[in-house]
Amino acid sequence: MSHPTTDRRTLSLLKPTGHLTLGNYLGALRQMAAQQGDADCYYGIADLHALTVPHRPDDVRAYTAEMLRLCLAIGIEPERSTLFVQSHVSAHSELAYLLESTAHLGELNRMIQFKEKGRGRSDTRASLFTYPALMAADILLYRTSEVPVGEDQRQHVELTRDLAIRFNREYGEVFVVPEIVTPATGARVMDLQNPTAKMGKSATSTAGTVFLLDRPSVARRKVLRAVTDSDGDLRYDPMDKSGIANLLDVLSACTDGTGPADLAASFTSYGGLKEAVAEAIVATLEPVQKRFAEIEPGEVLEVARRGAQRAREAALPTLHAAQQAIGLR
Repeated sequence: MSHPTTDRRTLSLLKPTGHLTLGNYLGALRQMAAQQGDADCYYGIADLHALTVPHRPDDVRAYTAEMLRLCLAIGIEPERSTLFVQSHVSAHSELAYLLESTAHLGELNRMIQFKEKGRGRSDTRASLFTYPALMAADILLYRTSEVPVGEDQRQHVELTRDLAIRFNREYGEVFVVPEIVTPATGARVMDLQNPTAKMGKSATSTAGTVFLLDRPSVARRKVLRAVTDSDGDLRYDPMDKSGIANLLDVLSACTDGTGPADLAASFTSYGGLKEAVAEAIVATLEPVQKRFAEIEPGEVLEVARRGAQRAREAALPTLHAAQQAIGLR
């Protein structure tokens, strides 16, 4: 495989806990494909992360396979990036334990995800508590210099930096301390039925979520039923008119990039805006769905096999250096 000759190495992971959405595509996936060539890109399906909460094994396998195929469909090129499945590279689990042995109880207890989803519940999985150590291992294994991260994951990357600095100080210089970078600006797509919440692949209700593999008729129906308001004043106002603002943001991201406030002046009715958004979404998803249908399962398996091999080659030197430093070799 031929990969970029650059000192910049970046990592992005997708958790297989649901079908990928329009929000995932406009907010991150499109930017992931665009940055190939500018950095040595590692893109992984974080199936180990999906085990921190109740799940069906068949679902994890199915979502993982679908995400790999969709990554190829949206333009991730195995010749330019490393696309792999996290559990296929055992170094992730091995380094995670070394970092659990470096982290402090108080640090893990302060993590927002654990506080919101697990603290005080008797059936919380221990892996949810130690999950930040696994995330740190994901990043540090590849000597990642930059981590594009949104605000919801910033705390985890800050802990990764702290663990790397502590490990280096106590056991010797092993890890590159990554820089937190603001990812290329993508559209922040909100749920069409609840425009104050992000469109997410794990939402309880799917009525307001457009999935990348939704049929055109399904996507159109969801857009035409999107929540707006009753005053009929079509303007861009994210605070007071969140439903309309969300539709304008999506239209801007799916078309030529004209600002949402300027787009608002092009419409005289909510119905007209919804029709335009529906058509723009269908046009955006069409090439992705076409390419997805063309990809054979065997091609996906071969990409995952080669990606895991390359990921292992990149990760093992870091793991072995950490094991030796901490006293295991």
